[in-house]
Order: sequence, then C-alpha cells, then structure tokens
Amino acid sequence: MTAKKHLPIPFETALTELESLVGQLEQGDLTLEEALQRFEQGVALVRACQNTLRLAEQKVEQLMERNGGLEILPFGEAAG
Repeated sequence: MTAKKHLPIPFETALTELESLVGQLEQGDLTLEEALQRFEQGVALVRACQNTLRLAEQKVEQLMERNGGLEILPFGEAAG
C-alpha cells in the first residue's frame, strides 16, 4: 500500500467519521484485520483533527490587540 497525499478533510467530517469508527470498534463484530484497519483510519483522523486544531490555535494567537482594534499578523511576524 502506498502513501497518498489527500486534501485536508474538514474537521467536522473527520470527527463524524471518527465517531463512526469508534462505534464499529465498540460493537466488537469486526474481525481482527478489520478492527486494525479501522484503528489505523481512526489514528489518521485524530492526527488530521489535531493538525486542524493546531492551525486554528495559531491563527487565534496571531490576533493582536492594537489601539483598540484587532490585527491579524502573518505567521512568524512578531508583534511590535
């Protein structure tokens, strides 16, 4: 199996898919192979969610209050 680059999945979609996978795993009706496959999918979805949250957190941190207003600074630009 080769690794493929995918477009980022929307956060809400990833959470919904993750909930579905957890439900499937909790039912216990899967073979070991199927359960491992679902677990791997879940790990990938968790990582996608973490990445989305990390990016959102960075954007929020870049909001700086200046002279009573808000200014969005590009990544890496220090507030002066």
